[in-house]
Amino acid sequence: MPFSQNLPSQMLLLICLTACNGAGSSAPADPTAAIITPIYAVQGNSASSPFVDQQVTVVGVVTGDFQDGDADGTRNLGGFFLQEERPDGDPQSSDGVFVFDRNATAPDLEVFQTVRVSGTVTERFGETQIVADSVMITGTGSVDPVAIPLPAGVISNSDEVFIADLEKVEGMLVSMTEPAFVSDVFGLERYGELSLSIGGRLMQYTNSFTPDVAGYAAYVQQRAGRQVILDDGQAVQNPSFLRYLRPARTDDPDYSVRVGDAVTVATGNIRFSRGSGGSGKESYRLLPTVDPVFTQLNTADPRPPAPGGRIRVASFNVLNYFTTLDNGEDICGPAADVGCRGADSAAEFERQQAKSVNALLRLDADVVGLMELENNGGIALQNMVDAMNARTAAGTWSYIDTGVIGTDVIAVGFIYRASAVRPAGEFSVLTAAIDERFDDAKNRPALVQTFDAVPDGGRFTVAVNHFKSKGSPCDDSGDINQADGQGNCNLTRTRAAEALVDWLDADPTGSGDPDFLIMGDLNAYLREDPIVAIEAAGYVNLLASERDAGAYSFVFDSQSGALDHALASPSLAERVTAIAVWHINADEPGLFDYNLDFGRDADLFDAESLRRSSDHDPLIVGIDP
Repeated sequence: MPFSQNLPSQMLLLICLTACNGAGSSAPADPTAAIITPIYAVQGNSASSPFVDQQVTVVGVVTGDFQDGDADGTRNLGGFFLQEERPDGDPQSSDGVFVFDRNATAPDLEVFQTVRVSGTVTERFGETQIVADSVMITGTGSVDPVAIPLPAGVISNSDEVFIADLEKVEGMLVSMTEPAFVSDVFGLERYGELSLSIGGRLMQYTNSFTPDVAGYAAYVQQRAGRQVILDDGQAVQNPSFLRYLRPARTDDPDYSVRVGDAVTVATGNIRFSRGSGGSGKESYRLLPTVDPVFTQLNTADPRPPAPGGRIRVASFNVLNYFTTLDNGEDICGPAADVGCRGADSAAEFERQQAKSVNALLRLDADVVGLMELENNGGIALQNMVDAMNARTAAGTWSYIDTGVIGTDVIAVGFIYRASAVRPAGEFSVLTAAIDERFDDAKNRPALVQTFDAVPDGGRFTVAVNHFKSKGSPCDDSGDINQADGQGNCNLTRTRAAEALVDWLDADPTGSGDPDFLIMGDLNAYLREDPIVAIEAAGYVNLLASERDAGAYSFVFDSQSGALDHALASPSLAERVTAIAVWHINADEPGLFDYNLDFGRDADLFDAESLRRSSDHDPLIVGIDP
């Protein structure tokens, strides 16, 4: 044992800084004769190591085995985590580090072995690492995990996105003292990761709070400080082994993870990375060294809600239901000059049709307003209705034949159960030609149809909508993101909402009846201006009772919120028996949908399962018209 191991850590650090920090320093030929640098000195107390590009020799306890080429073929980061057995007591400096052994002939290590490593300190994409020249097993030791310090302060990553600042435990062995909650499953298929948060499900700011610049800025940071990514420890994208999809459960062998479930990690390592293959979000990641424990809190009911009422009206975003296959050419849209969406092959479309039809039939609604239909003159809608009738009986389902609506590649539409309702008069469409506030170059034209209940003729009118998304800006029309939580194009959506209620006030279908229901994907959360504008016109927000309880129909960027809405005129609101959101899509991993991208295992698909028939949850309203 070298003499330096018997010196106090302060003296050891002084010797190392004197001997190792000079220009032209290099690793001694004999690593056993090297001066030992404490790992906490290598880490320092800032984001970058003070020893970058220098040779060091460290001694520590292996706390995480992520080597390649060993018996564990599912953790393959090409190295291991090493930690001081006797920490320095400074809470601002980490006592652990990741050692990259370059997939070379390093010994096959086990957790809690002590090893001596000589190599070069690097900052690889922001993570302090030691690239090993030599690795020598010296014995065994022990390290106790520290509690992962969440909520944490926040920093901005290189993409200028706020993340929890876990630098002080980078490379260390940690544990969760309380369960975290799955807040997003978006990265599960591509990166093998789940987004976790403490304190419960993360909600969109404007789902619960009035839009506000200062409030939103504070919320973004507070939210970031609650999050960490649960990483699978694999360096490949689209892994064949999905560690967290169906984690082993003795109480439920059929368990599959959903947003809202709880996770406890007894021990794991913290690293800073972009994830698999250097892609994905740049953030601190928790890599379990023992299998996490999942608790199913989101017990989504596969049975549809039963809102009562003689007539049930629903809205459903059908995730780009295109009968024209997406072959990469610009052949879709009314002018056949833009790219297609939806299925890329006949096999994908067969899967999409089967799952969509199954969900719509199980929804058991009498009128359904649909979004994200191919705008191809009703061909896609006819295809869907034909498939539904093939599963029931001829003539059971019908649709409103509108032909092409507007200029967008997607459109809204209606299907209905012929035995329950019949259309009363002609449909009507809202475009900029009727009200210039309704920018139909950005919003999809609104579609309105009056229905009479069978057999008594109780009348009601439904308007199905799909407002402009937040995904792209509207700067070209002077609609700038105000950074108040409402995202891009808020003014465009608000003007559309104002035009919509004024248009409905004029009774565009000539119904002669005051009962109106506004439904669809309004791309605005519960307290945003478009929703407030409709409420200000006298409409009753049927989700208002669930606003503070966390109503949601969509999950984006680890946050849940209600983008899909139902608002009733006062006379109709009195006849509403209930509203329900059927949570079969938003909380589910995307790998259950119809796509076959990225070499996905086709056997994961189950046409009879309702899970992930779309990315939005359907809404259903019971009424007595």
